[in-house]
Amino acid sequence: MGIRDEGGSGSSHGDGEIEIPETAHQVSNDSWFQVGVVLSTGINSAYALGYAGAIMVPLGWVGGVVGLILSTAISLYASTLIAKLHELGGKRHIRYRDLAGFIYGPTVYSLVWALQSANLFLINTGYVILGGQALKAFYVLFRDDHVMKLPYFIIIAGVACLLFAVAIPHLSALRIWLGVSAFLSLVYLLATFVLSIKDGVNAPPRDYNIPGTTIGKIFTTIGAAGNVVFAFNSGMIPEIQATVKEPAVRNMMKALYFQFTVGVMPMLAVTFVGYWAYGSSSSAYLLNNVHGPVWLKAFANICAFLQAIISLHIFASPTYEYLDTKYGIKGSTLIPRNLRFRTLVRGGYLVLTTFLASLLPFIGDFISLNGATSVFPLTFILTNHMYMVAKRSRLSSLEKSWHWLNVVFFGCLSFAAFVAALRLIIVDSNTYHVFADLMVYFL
Repeated sequence: MGIRDEGGSGSSHGDGEIEIPETAHQVSNDSWFQVGVVLSTGINSAYALGYAGAIMVPLGWVGGVVGLILSTAISLYASTLIAKLHELGGKRHIRYRDLAGFIYGPTVYSLVWALQSANLFLINTGYVILGGQALKAFYVLFRDDHVMKLPYFIIIAGVACLLFAVAIPHLSALRIWLGVSAFLSLVYLLATFVLSIKDGVNAPPRDYNIPGTTIGKIFTTIGAAGNVVFAFNSGMIPEIQATVKEPAVRNMMKALYFQFTVGVMPMLAVTFVGYWAYGSSSSAYLLNNVHGPVWLKAFANICAFLQAIISLHIFASPTYEYLDTKYGIKGSTLIPRNLRFRTLVRGGYLVLTTFLASLLPFIGDFISLNGATSVFPLTFILTNHMYMVAKRSRLSSLEKSWHWLNVVFFGCLSFAAFVAALRLIIVDSNTYHVFADLMVYFL
């Protein structure tokens, strides 16, 4: 397999070194708007309820606001770079690993597949934790008796995710569920936004000082920088772009502009208002901070639970696509062979995520570690280098220097985030035990 840039020069790795299978899932089927909603679903998932505590508290007003705005712009830029490479060499690259393999060869193909799989697995583990914690938050509104522990709710969330995974064969089949997801997000984000404003207006002066010792602040700041990046990036742009109709690049650019303008507004609004209302007391799940009608908080928590199920399916789709393609699973969910396969194989994947979620409900530390070792490399380091290699004959020396600067800068930031995440894991391993009954600790 070889690479040829737009200028006509290129390097060859030898045809046939990487076998690229035809996908068993649908491609080129969705409008740019549907793809934009898919992208926005990830940003406005229940993870967004934690950014006031996970980003604003350790960074403060200046660092948090500037960091989120800069991350929005930088993430849009990085996403457009990889979107522009979708049809490199005159063919569509529907998987991140396919594109990396086309540019670099089989070794990087395997490395990218490993990094992406680890990244998405831990993101999905986080969604199972989110679902379980939303259910527990709903439960304690009515019975705070400590009979039902967090691991029990996580198992219930895992079972619900399995049922949805079996029913929905692929990403394009979400369709109406994207509308449902948007409604669910609107409910819990709007409820949190309104109740936070009410609390903020009636509350005494808040403390906005960054908590912790000097050393602790350094590590939490670095960790928060990783959370900022995590908020906007999925590491699966090519897989999502594969579903968009032709012209793929132009339509994907529209979807990305929608995601990073209209799509980010609800998340940013809840994050800023939540921090304004509760200051350094902002929790990792704002629905635990707000005061208001029990019925409204209960409904918002149930919506967060259901939305986590849909979001998990989006981020699990590359794994499902790989398995369905490998074993030739196509067509209706109701075909007995398909039903058995998806129940067993997708069920096995979700059993693993549910077990890890129950075992380590402070998985946010491991997601920070995963962000350092996977999200930074996939989103910023590799993207800039791939674009530079693919377009090298068309780039000026200044443009090449810019991309190298990005590679080096985000490489250093990735290493710093790696060290900070290891420290968090060590600290929390001494504080919490496995199968812990935590209230909310996902970031």
